[in-house]
Amino acid sequence: MKKIKEWADNNLQGDPVIWAVVFALSLISILVVYSSIGTLAYKRTVAPEMYLVKHTFMVFLGLGAMWIGHKIDYRYYSKLSRLALWVSVPLLVYTFTNGTTINDAARWITLPIINTSFQPSDFASLALIINLASMLSKKQQNIEDIKESLIPMLIWCGVICGLIALTNLSTAVLLFATCMLVMFIGRVPVKYLAMLVLIGLLAGAVALKFGVRGETAKNRILSFINGTELPFQAKHARIAVATGGVFGKGPGNSDQRNILPHPYSDFVYAIVIEEYGMVGGVVVLLLYLILLHRGMKAAYNSERAFGGLLSAGLSFDLVCQAMVNMGVVVGLGPITGQPLPLISMGGTAMLFTGLSVGIILSVSRGEQEENWGQAGSGEESKNVQAKAA
Repeated sequence: MKKIKEWADNNLQGDPVIWAVVFALSLISILVVYSSIGTLAYKRTVAPEMYLVKHTFMVFLGLGAMWIGHKIDYRYYSKLSRLALWVSVPLLVYTFTNGTTINDAARWITLPIINTSFQPSDFASLALIINLASMLSKKQQNIEDIKESLIPMLIWCGVICGLIALTNLSTAVLLFATCMLVMFIGRVPVKYLAMLVLIGLLAGAVALKFGVRGETAKNRILSFINGTELPFQAKHARIAVATGGVFGKGPGNSDQRNILPHPYSDFVYAIVIEEYGMVGGVVVLLLYLILLHRGMKAAYNSERAFGGLLSAGLSFDLVCQAMVNMGVVVGLGPITGQPLPLISMGGTAMLFTGLSVGIILSVSRGEQEENWGQAGSGEESKNVQAKAA
């Protein structure tokens, strides 16, 4: 045990609670996805173990991205974020015009040679949050200068969220909410946040008019508001929740996994509750809340504005996505198609989620290391929360 602890101290740095939460969610992911891929394997005439191996590999790939991400000084991400934003724009445009359709949604592009689907919205979301945190940290002294400070931020938020909304409206809304939070923490005056809301409404209107999923989104929202007949997915998700009881039916004993569309991604939380009961559902919920708390704690403890804003933005974005997914399953919102971070089966989503958590760990790790503390920038504040106050 002593050697294991020494290895962990040397290789798994940063907040140990975040590491524990991610490992727990990864284990839950492997168990639940394996239980829910039987129908998919049958339709494609392959053994379920093939999907288990593939998913387990992606889980470890995400953990690897997290490990690499936490080893890098988080300030280096600031230098790469603007380039990443410029790269994401043509990727998002190409997705809209020539995207690969999977599960009735054209949100992916197929990478040549390796023949693997890639979701540019994950890449663009991460790039925007990092770049927004970077711009805010550099403009703290003249944050109310609308021309020099705010216009570039508003333009980037509008462009990226608008392009994502053309193919993935729910992701764009969550990203927009994250941008609002980061700018609020970054001391942007409320009157200027109102301008961001206006830009968001304009981008949303364009997306609803010209986007590939505009009509679907409107129908789902109206159906939820009017309380009309439940969609097929929502109905069977609620059946799974209702029949799970307190302790569930046990691992591998779900009935709705053979009926629900995409029980391994969009509705994986329904399988969690059906097999592990209300206890399992609450445990998963608490794990995400702990992750949010520790991410915000890293932001609060950060001595640099960039680190604080970065950790807060990434933590909120990840956990907000999880809350939306779980809310849809239990009937608190319209169907969105959002996966459950760190649990749902996926490729690029698992990779970029791992990288996001790695950056949060890098922030918590960086504040503990003396050599990083000596290289701080004079233009960043000592405490983000103090500035927000």
